Amino acid sequence: MKHFKQLLTQPLKVRTSAVIFLLVVALIGFVDASYLSYEHFQGVVPPCSVTKGCEQVLTSSYAVVLGMPVSLLGAIYYLLVLAGIFAYFESKHQEFLRYALLFTVFGFIASLWFVYLQVFIIHSYCAYCMGSALTSTILFVTAIILFMKNNKITNNQTPIIKE
Repeated sequence: MKHFKQLLTQPLKVRTSAVIFLLVVALIGFVDASYLSYEHFQGVVPPCSVTKGCEQVLTSSYAVVLGMPVSLLGAIYYLLVLAGIFAYFESKHQEFLRYALLFTVFGFIASLWFVYLQVFIIHSYCAYCMGSALTSTILFVTAIILFMKNNKITNNQTPIIKE
């Protein structure tokens, strides 16, 4: 619990290039999830030439939660991460970036669940869904690296990652 409180209170020292990287990855995830949401509401299953399983995944009972397509929830997730990053750029208030980074935990956990469903329950793979899982994982891993690196710097230790 002490470490979590430290994550919420310690100053963040993050390079602009790292934040731009997060922005680009979140934007890719948003475009992917938005495309799937649009196709869902159009009643169309997007073509899936790489994995040949999009139809099975996107029309499964797991593709909708509480009447809402999972892809729309993903688009909202990526939009919230993007909003936090944009708010940080606009205001330079570290809290926006900190909460955007912490929010990546939810996207990662959701991605683990949906990849599990594809592999072990549905037995089909959706390239768009796996792309979203990849982008949310990249966001999460980058957030962990930034927090770990920042923690080492603020504790006057050698950073884990050399730049």
